[in-house]
Formats: sequence, C-alpha cells, structure tokens
Amino acid sequence: MSRRTQGSYSVGVARREAILEAATGYFAKGGYHRTAMSRIAADVGLTEGGLLHHFPSKKHLLLAVVERRILTTARWLDETPADATGRDVLRRLAGVTERELAEPGLIELFVIVSAEAADTSSPAHALFAERYDTAINGLAGLLRRAVESGEFRADVDCTAVARECIAVSDGLQLQWVLSGGELDLVAAARTHLDRLARTITADGAGL
Repeated sequence: MSRRTQGSYSVGVARREAILEAATGYFAKGGYHRTAMSRIAADVGLTEGGLLHHFPSKKHLLLAVVERRILTTARWLDETPADATGRDVLRRLAGVTERELAEPGLIELFVIVSAEAADTSSPAHALFAERYDTAINGLAGLLRRAVESGEFRADVDCTAVARECIAVSDGLQLQWVLSGGELDLVAAARTHLDRLARTITADGAGL
C-alpha cells in the first residue's frame, strides 16, 4: 500500500469515526427519528452527499451506531477486574444500566434495531446474533469464577443465569421505551439482580 493510499485510508477511517461520534451524540439526545442526516453532515464538515459516501443511508448509520454501543458496553464488562467477586459482577451489570440511561436516545435505537434483527435477511440479524453469543459466553465466564470460589452455589448454571440477565436487561429497556421513560429502569434492574443474588449465592444474601 502506497503512502498516499495509506493516508487516504487513515483520513477515511478518521472521518467515519467523526461521523459516528456526531451521530451517537445527536441520536442519544434527540432520538433517531428527530435527527436529520444533514445536521450530522454539517457537524463534521460534510455535505449530505459526502456523508452518504460513508454511510449509504440513515439505516446504515443507525446500525453502525448501535454496533458501536454494543462494543463499548462489551469492552466495559471485559474490563471487570480479575479479583471481582460474583456480587461485584452483578453490581457491574447494574452499572451498565446506569450508563445506558445516561444516553436515553441510544436505548431507543437499540430497541428499534433489535426488532429489525428478527428478520434473518437484515444486517442487524448477524450483528445481534453475534452480540448475544459473545455477551452470554463472556458473562457466564465471569460468573463461573464465583462458582469456583464457592461464593455461588455449585449447581448454578452460569450460562442460563447470563442469558437471564441479558434477557431481563433488554426487556426492561423495551418497557422503558414503551412507558415513555416513566419506568425506573435502574431500580428495576437492581431489584432483579438483588433477587438473583439471593438465589445463587451460597449464603443466600443479596447485593
């Protein structure tokens, strides 16, 4: 690859990242439907046509923003300290909910794209299928350490617990959107995780 090609590629990557950064901010604050592509383009010094060179449609941009959010959340869980207890992991899940609520527009985006993911022909399908596999396996691994240390009961099915945690989190986000933000999302998540802790810990105590 020539220096000129490398330079053009680097500029393209940087421009794409700038677009995603701007789109994430606008979507998070104003919502997907209320944000015009022209506004995002202007924010990064492009015409709308220039923006469409990087993302052929608003739906393509939406998918990229959601993918970015998924990767950011996964990275935060991956950074769970090696000495974290099982309860620490559950508390960290509650922390994920708090972080998500700080950008309410992105919760709406997640719900929109997750509905589209049911269509096997949609690009969202592969993204979400991979997201669930990675998230379930990663969380199950963290929980398994608590079984091995004796903090969690020996008969706990960590994969099933991980699947439940993710299902409840996603379901509560949907209910939060449907309630117009009236649902206390963080409290609901903490209630579930506290109840879960009482059923899987060896001492039967909550968070």
